[in-house]
Amino acid sequence: MDESGFQAYEDEIQALQEEIRQLTEEYEDIRQESTFFSDEEIQKAMYAFFHLKSFEGETKGHESLSDLKAELESLERDLSFLTAFTGFHFTSHSKKTLERTKTRTVQKHRVSGKCHSLSFQVEFQLLEMLNNEKVSAVVSDLSIAMESIGNSNVSKFVSSMEEHADLLTFFRSISAYAEWYEHRKRTFLHFKAKYPDIVTLPEGLLGDFLILRNPKVPGFELMIVWKIHFDEDGTTTPVLDLLPKVPEQVMEQRMVTVNIPGCFRSMIRLLGIEATMENLITVLGSQK
Repeated sequence: MDESGFQAYEDEIQALQEEIRQLTEEYEDIRQESTFFSDEEIQKAMYAFFHLKSFEGETKGHESLSDLKAELESLERDLSFLTAFTGFHFTSHSKKTLERTKTRTVQKHRVSGKCHSLSFQVEFQLLEMLNNEKVSAVVSDLSIAMESIGNSNVSKFVSSMEEHADLLTFFRSISAYAEWYEHRKRTFLHFKAKYPDIVTLPEGLLGDFLILRNPKVPGFELMIVWKIHFDEDGTTTPVLDLLPKVPEQVMEQRMVTVNIPGCFRSMIRLLGIEATMENLITVLGSQK
């Protein structure tokens, strides 16, 4: 194998190493302030982290192309695990050193990427200080840009994080929000594909409600509203409700619907979101 062949694999490995380094550093920061993950999950992530460390400096001196391929495949598996574990995929990172002395370093960082499908870019200044062989770090001048998703709560949260320069809370909280955001889109897509004649998405997959109609029962429809509440502290709470639209003749006869929203919320607590929606659509579709 000529040197150009080895160099191509070397370049790809180095690129993967850099991306894994960014993911593992972010994971370490989040792990220190979060107890959400189980010990087993943390051990898996730590294995990937230390496996990467042991690999540093070993890319040179491989005896065969198969060794490089094996290392590359291992790095790709580690990267895939960390991306799935955190939900983050970093696409770019740049830094500029503004000041460097024996006891302090000031750098300006810019990081772009996605958390699930939500794009973001953060810029911040990082001050690292060395005191009695202990290193402390302070984040300042935090600026966050996120794609517009039509949720004013997210904008308020971002403003709060910028004001307090709280980078760790931003990453930890946006991960939980993005996971619910993706879950809602997948659920809406699933039921629209399964029941195209009953389920309507007036605002598409990015909307926060869907409408159920039975073509055989004109005038009667059910709107399932699925909000994702996101407070300024970064707490994510899914809020679902059911709003029925009933023909006047049915209301005059005072038939059903009086407690439909309450029953809907009770079913969610008992069965979960997907099972409740499935049962509701099935019942509606069976009406003639």
